[in-house]
Amino acid sequence: MTRSTLRALLTAGLVLLAGGAPAQEAPPGFTAAQRAEILSILRQALREDPTLMREALAGLEEADRRDRSEAQRAAIAENAEALFRDAADPSKGNARGDVTIVEFFDARCGYCKQMQPAMDALLRRDPNIRVVLKDLPILGPNSVLASRALLAAQRQGRYVPLYDALLSLRGEPTEAVLRQQAERAGLDWARLRRDMDDPAIAARIERNLGLAQRLGIEGTPALVIGTTLVPGAIELPALERLVAEARAAR
Repeated sequence: MTRSTLRALLTAGLVLLAGGAPAQEAPPGFTAAQRAEILSILRQALREDPTLMREALAGLEEADRRDRSEAQRAAIAENAEALFRDAADPSKGNARGDVTIVEFFDARCGYCKQMQPAMDALLRRDPNIRVVLKDLPILGPNSVLASRALLAAQRQGRYVPLYDALLSLRGEPTEAVLRQQAERAGLDWARLRRDMDDPAIAARIERNLGLAQRLGIEGTPALVIGTTLVPGAIELPALERLVAEARAAR
């Protein structure tokens, strides 16, 4: 039996074991005798060459990664309208850019702040990118407060200046801090504070949370670039590579 056949058999055996079927029961598609034979062959192969296990596990991880990628691409396609073409969403960059990046972020998220210089550098280097900003306040009450302030600032045409200020902020976005940052960004605080309590703003945040859930997003930042979902902060070279791939796929 060739090494590749043994590796494939071991992978199948791991799948059987992962299914949790009792030893006396056969999983669907296998008889009890076939299952016993597979496990016997696996035990013998592992005694002779323990490295087969590592290779089989790597194969399972790669298959799992492919499955997740396919599921994510399907979810992006199903939610493309809400992701890329919601006219209510704030954005940065070129409104007519040929590549759109959707950024789910929390204004309190340290990794979002860490990635922000790379995003700004990307927009300076590539004038044909649009970045759609999706508030995803998942880190507590001050995150929600900051998102409400940002979406209220959009009504005064000052979303991006306040966004830039909050992503540079090192302290907590308490109401007092938000007022200070909003006034520095040229916002009417009294109007902003009233708008923050508008149920329509709370509804927009809920829509973003629902969209993130449908995409399987579990943290911030999360980027959608073309058909790729990127969980977590990445550096400028990776951003540029993903933009180039999205542009080539158009």
